[in-house]
Amino acid sequence: MAKSRGENGPRAPAAGGSLSGTRESLAPGPDSAAADELSSLGSDSEANGFAERRIDKFGFIVGSQGAEGALEEVPLEVLRQRESKWLDMLNNWDKWMAKKHKKIRLRCQKGIPPSLRGRAWQYLSGGKVKLQQNPGKFDELDLSPGDPKWLDVIERDLHRQFPFHEMFVSRGGHGQQDLFRVLKAYTLYRPEEGYCQAQAPIAAVLLMHMPAEQAFWCLVQICEKYLPGYYSEKLEAIQLDGEILFSLLQKVSPVAHKHLSRQKIDPLLYMTEWFMCAFARTLPWSSVLRVWDMFFCEGVKIIFRVGLVLLKHALGSPEKLKSCQGQYETIERLRSLSPKIMQEAFLVQEVVELPVTERQIEREHLIQLRRWQETRGELQGRSLPRLHGAKAILEAEPGPRPALQPSPSIRLPLDAPLPGSKTKPKPLKQVQKEQRKQAKASGQLDKPPAPNEAEVAAAAGDACPPQDMPPKDLVPQDLAHHHSQESLTSQGSEDTYL
Repeated sequence: MAKSRGENGPRAPAAGGSLSGTRESLAPGPDSAAADELSSLGSDSEANGFAERRIDKFGFIVGSQGAEGALEEVPLEVLRQRESKWLDMLNNWDKWMAKKHKKIRLRCQKGIPPSLRGRAWQYLSGGKVKLQQNPGKFDELDLSPGDPKWLDVIERDLHRQFPFHEMFVSRGGHGQQDLFRVLKAYTLYRPEEGYCQAQAPIAAVLLMHMPAEQAFWCLVQICEKYLPGYYSEKLEAIQLDGEILFSLLQKVSPVAHKHLSRQKIDPLLYMTEWFMCAFARTLPWSSVLRVWDMFFCEGVKIIFRVGLVLLKHALGSPEKLKSCQGQYETIERLRSLSPKIMQEAFLVQEVVELPVTERQIEREHLIQLRRWQETRGELQGRSLPRLHGAKAILEAEPGPRPALQPSPSIRLPLDAPLPGSKTKPKPLKQVQKEQRKQAKASGQLDKPPAPNEAEVAAAAGDACPPQDMPPKDLVPQDLAHHHSQESLTSQGSEDTYL
């Protein structure tokens, strides 16, 4: 996947040559007429007869490449239960992320309910937080004219993105328009990076699940937090990750590692499109969505695991290598992977069980970076540090919290002691006892009159005005409770409050 620098710009090797499913790969064959027919449809698919075509639940034309692969059907009752659980998580996101992140990870591994997938991806990636931190930023970028050198390249790539999906089947349709807006906005947001062809399928997948503004901020998070440096001009980050993948393969599948090493096959020849497009151009669509669910939660570790699982099951046994005696045959095997190893249930289970951790990836990253510096010198590009998943992103960029407004909950009379002062209010019985002693000392009658209720309340630190005293039939232990309830709604005093 190459960094586009113009019509005849340099192109790095990509897995499978041309992008699978693009109009370029379809044009020479007998299906070119069908592709032209699809591209001639207007933006309103129903008005152009598109409604007569059979569409699967993902939005792809039935029989097209995106719709291939056995689907793992979830029972309706189970799906409704998962939706209820995800709604609870999304409505209390900070609490769940702080205390029950492992539960979120397990539920992402089971698959996010389709009805909530777009919203969940925004929360997991931190795209929702970025949108809140930058109100109106996307609209500002959207209204800007953009750099002409990028606009032309982006326009030429629009029709290549999932041409058999109902959103992008029409030239100039709403899907392609939104895709152009998102990609153009990113070139303005990060002019030092510009546009890379691999960003287009990433943005297209996001647009299938959310509006353009939310898709833009999720794209920003992928480019800056999950896969930093992948879409820069020199492609140094993807080359480093290729070496990391190859080193990890030695532990996961020594047979596959030895074969690729003996054939002198550079990792860029098979993993560039895998990693830069997050397998959106490689796997059946149901598997793509499950991989992305885990990717947004756990980070690039999932991309490494998927790549290792594919290599292990494609080249990991002597029997499978019998038909891969040369470099060409090996590359072809990796370009046309067996549907069995890409099937949703099998792939997800293998990915979950593969023991590759963030610590191993970071350790290998340091090793490969040191080797790079010894053989090639310092990296020309300086990308942001990679964050491994939703929890790391949330800790690095906590969401905005509403400012605490002073709200008086307890109001005190002017002569009452302040909270926190050393003088404590006296209990009611002690006040009454002291008043009786004062009455006897002053020569009054043996049976002293009842103490003034206002004085007692003030001496005891009561929060209520005298006229708000409870009826006399209240027992003493109910008195404090009655006053506290009254104090919450009292508006009479303007002085000190907690």
